[in-house]
Amino acid sequence: MSKNGHIFIQSDGVNEMGMAIGRPGLKTLYIMEILLQRTDEQHALNASQILDILKNEYGITSNRQTIYSEIAKLEESDLDIVKLDGKFGGYYVASRRFELPELKLMVDAVQSSRFITRKKSQELIRKLETLCSREEARQLSSQVVVYNRPKTLNETIYYNVDRIHSAIYHNLQITFQYADWTVKKEMVLRHDGAFYVASPLRLIWDDENYYLIAYDEKSQSVKHYRVDKMRSMSIFKEERSKEALAVHIDPAVFSKKTFGMFSGEDVQVRLYGKNELAGVILDRFGSDIVMVPADPEHFSATVTVTVSQQFFGWITAIGKDLKIAAPEDVKRQYYEYLKGILEENPTTE
Repeated sequence: MSKNGHIFIQSDGVNEMGMAIGRPGLKTLYIMEILLQRTDEQHALNASQILDILKNEYGITSNRQTIYSEIAKLEESDLDIVKLDGKFGGYYVASRRFELPELKLMVDAVQSSRFITRKKSQELIRKLETLCSREEARQLSSQVVVYNRPKTLNETIYYNVDRIHSAIYHNLQITFQYADWTVKKEMVLRHDGAFYVASPLRLIWDDENYYLIAYDEKSQSVKHYRVDKMRSMSIFKEERSKEALAVHIDPAVFSKKTFGMFSGEDVQVRLYGKNELAGVILDRFGSDIVMVPADPEHFSATVTVTVSQQFFGWITAIGKDLKIAAPEDVKRQYYEYLKGILEENPTTE
């Protein structure tokens, strides 16, 4: 039965006033629910208040001694209950599986994530609120802001992620269609809706999007796909190929060297920049790269990157204080990249 948002099971008996007494064990669970939902360090409940809630909202009568006994059972089960003495004393749950600052971090991550739709964001935040007291849940609600960040409209991404994980676990291939946006803001399937067959390897979170790293069986090469652009995905009955299983993907290394998830040739590149840009390089490539002083005002850093236009765009955005020092082939490619931009955007003077 349901009453005032609570789910409970009808008791086996009633007292002399016709009130439900409650099955042995259920009362313990109800008191645990009351303490978890309504108490925290700033909000304690005494035995009388717990008795009133049991009677008015759960239809169960009891007595103070029973409340003390049930709380003792909960303490034995490792629920962290603190008793406050004095006129305004009572009981409260001191610690939970997730502390309030941790829940706030998760709420921030959910509401700022582009790949989670607005509807799903609201659902997840409501679920996170059930992991703390009601008063703390109000703090989480007040933290939720209205924002204009882009959000995906594709609800199927959650099911795609689940199927990909399942396929990897069961060592199976997947099939799917792949789509692109048009200037009319419509998703159009590539290759007239042809189905791709791939062996999933890893899911990577990059630039606020989920990407699937997979071995494409047709081209016999490793490719990546944006999960929110995948359509009609299903798990194939064929096992992942031996070639796919031979591919090793280190997510940390992959994310550091790849810009915008665009493919290209992996090359060791030597960068030359001003000392104040050292933090920018370390943030991007990690602290295990080779970085040495070049002169009192500059450093030299050797990094492995997937050379692409996105890498060149990243270098350009930092500005004139960071340069590609070697190899010459990459320097030439970068020059051609900049030359092409200037030719397409001539000055009017």
